[in-house]
Amino acid sequence: MSARTGPAVERVGVVGGGVAGLGVAILLAEAGIAVELVEATPDLSALGSGITLQQNALRVLQRLGVLDEVQRLGYGFSSLGMRAPDGTLLAEVPDTRADDGGLPATVGMYRPDLARLLAERAVSVGVALRGGVRATGLDQDATGVVLSCSDGTRTRYDLVIGADGVRSWTRGELGIDLEPEPVGMGIWRAFTRRPASVTRTDLCYGGAAHIAGFCPTGEDSLYAYLVEDARDRSTLGPEQRLATMRELAEHYHGPWDEIRDDLVDPSRVHYTWFEWHLLDGPWHRGRTVLIGDAAHCCPPTLAQGAAQALEDALVLAELLTTRPALDDALWADFGARRLPRARAVVEGSVQLCRSLRDGDQAGVPQLMGRMSALIGQAP
Repeated sequence: MSARTGPAVERVGVVGGGVAGLGVAILLAEAGIAVELVEATPDLSALGSGITLQQNALRVLQRLGVLDEVQRLGYGFSSLGMRAPDGTLLAEVPDTRADDGGLPATVGMYRPDLARLLAERAVSVGVALRGGVRATGLDQDATGVVLSCSDGTRTRYDLVIGADGVRSWTRGELGIDLEPEPVGMGIWRAFTRRPASVTRTDLCYGGAAHIAGFCPTGEDSLYAYLVEDARDRSTLGPEQRLATMRELAEHYHGPWDEIRDDLVDPSRVHYTWFEWHLLDGPWHRGRTVLIGDAAHCCPPTLAQGAAQALEDALVLAELLTTRPALDDALWADFGARRLPRARAVVEGSVQLCRSLRDGDQAGVPQLMGRMSALIGQAP
């Protein structure tokens, strides 16, 4: 009898319908593996504002078969602008990664559009999507996992993948004690009209906020953000949130003058704190594994959250579809390829936050250079 040559699994359950969960589901289903995905939110494309996708994310999206649509719906650019608070352009930094396979260095897009594209792609390759369904129980043994759900189903899988975000139910169910830690910074985000003058991401470090930035997300839209010291903004109503962001934006000029005038919709303004965590050890327990924000999350200062989640999905799917067994060797390889890289991105993101918060920007260019070189390498 010939030795079994893979895949390591035949039936997989995925908990969570973000970019990590949908990404790994698509790749596994394309390889002929039966995949079911449960997501507590009824509409996968209902949440979010803008997202910045750098080239390592774009490479995975190309592999997932959605890059053409990402580029059509989003806004690609291959440089970064640095501005003073008064709007003066201090530098325009070209991104040499723009020549890599014809991809732009970066694409900004509306996050719900990305979610919709991935969900549609998942269905097209045979993933069974079950929206509005919560995972409620895991029961593992040596050969499989029974996943119980809020719709009363109990299904046995060879592997369950927990891709259910920062406050992962799966992580808690596995008994992993890991909670996000605040960085001491909060971010105002708004989704609004793109002025014609905005053709790339421009950043201002310093002034009334730690960071003032914007990213075009389409022909007619952009994502603008202002980072401040973390404050309790929970008592503010929608109109007060809008007024507070506009007041902070008054300190910035250039394209910000047009952006600020377009900040008129309270429902498009959101405020959250920066948080981080890292599962610094194996991401699996038995036949359940964590990926994406469930295993690691970082402040968005390097725009790498979604990219690292997509890399997790790519590497895990590659191993599961090319190895003959779900064994210690597979998990060791997964950890060796993903943990050091995720750790470097998380630590770099947090370090950048702390440097800006403490007013110590001397090492920021070197840090950004190291992170850019890391991101340019294949996962």
